[in-house]
Amino acid sequence: MKNAAKELFRELPSVDEISRMPELSGLAAEHGTVALADAARGVLSRLRNEIASGLLDSKTLPVALEGLVEAIEQELRQALAYSLRGVINATGVVLHTNLGRAPLSESGLKHIAETARQYSNLEFEVDAGQRGKRDVHVARLFRKLLSEVAKPGELSTIVVNNNAAAVLLALNTLAEGGEVIVSRGELVEIGGSFRIPDVMGKSGAILWEVGTTNRTRISDYDKAVNERTRLLLRVHRSNFEISGFTEQPSISELRDLAQRRGLPLMEDLGSGALVDLAAFGIRGEPSVFDSLRAGVDIVTYSGDKLLGGPQSGLISGRTELVTRMRSNSLFRALRVDKLTYAALEATLLAYAKQDYDSVPVLKMMCLTKNEISQRAERVAQQAQSATLKIELVDGESVIGGGAAPSCVLPTRLLAVSCGRLSADALAAHLRRSDPPIIARVEEGRVLLDLRTVFAEQDPSIVAALAAIRS
Repeated sequence: MKNAAKELFRELPSVDEISRMPELSGLAAEHGTVALADAARGVLSRLRNEIASGLLDSKTLPVALEGLVEAIEQELRQALAYSLRGVINATGVVLHTNLGRAPLSESGLKHIAETARQYSNLEFEVDAGQRGKRDVHVARLFRKLLSEVAKPGELSTIVVNNNAAAVLLALNTLAEGGEVIVSRGELVEIGGSFRIPDVMGKSGAILWEVGTTNRTRISDYDKAVNERTRLLLRVHRSNFEISGFTEQPSISELRDLAQRRGLPLMEDLGSGALVDLAAFGIRGEPSVFDSLRAGVDIVTYSGDKLLGGPQSGLISGRTELVTRMRSNSLFRALRVDKLTYAALEATLLAYAKQDYDSVPVLKMMCLTKNEISQRAERVAQQAQSATLKIELVDGESVIGGGAAPSCVLPTRLLAVSCGRLSADALAAHLRRSDPPIIARVEEGRVLLDLRTVFAEQDPSIVAALAAIRS
């Protein structure tokens, strides 16, 4: 067996021989000889493994060698293709963390392209001809949006690279070496093993838990205050709720205690909104305005969740406290780049103009069940076949991203099944489409929710389903 394998190994061409094949000269000219040689090595390595494992013998190896050029072309395409690419989100989860959370608006994409392809005034005051600060590009818009809850100059906002960084910077600035009082029921862990206690530890602040998992009273906070206390912290529970025998102090109670004790009150909203979400069918989810209006001194929240912008962490609150955070050396380490500012500026401008339809996540949340049903019916009609069964069923979309965990949006789902394929196999087939289609599998069927599918992507879903039926 070993001797037979050795003989087959001798039949394989060398990398140099492959590189000089006339059929591959075009690929060498387009992608370079180094990339071509790497692709050749990859294909040859695969062939050797198949020979060693017995998958290729003296009869099948010549067939494999006949397809050598095609195999190298495919290997080269895969090696030089982008790993990060777009997918179709048919899960019905609006803020799907694994799929990149909020898609950006067209104006945001345009502003990114304009800013990226040339030099910009990121940190330059054009009129004065001198160095400036990068956060001025969004500061004016934040002032405008927050003017309804405070007088000019009372509130400021700074931007860092995500909400965990915002919490880290705020705690380090306001409470390093001191104690931060937080309810035991708010010591949450969210996706990616992000835990509030761990972030607090890295900030240099000392965690002081009060109350129990399900019940914490304002008196628990009051009793815990001592000369080492630097901050009262309220944490939004993000992706879960506690119900039943529960108690939690209101923001106004915490505000009154903080003022009486001379302490700042901070709230980590996680997924903060700059608009009343009740108009979009989302109830019980506090907005940044609600918190600041209630007297919270510092609010931290994400830019790529309910706001619908780029990944970023936003800190809004009393100007004197935000100014201290801006002076913290951590701020430079956590700051964002010009592309994030470009996307965020475009997103905030849409809010300033109340052009909510241009923010994709807000538009998705506004879609009615009837609108989704009409699109689903068209897709079903075009993709229906004898082997593919497509039904329209009632369902629910969710917000995701740690926002409004108890809120669901009524929708109509495409329930797809195929006699010759299991639901898991059918879902895998859709993921292999170009672009990949990500769906849910429930009760032996693949479920597609068009709420989170852009209308112009509907034909791609029809084409993918058509490929299954053929």
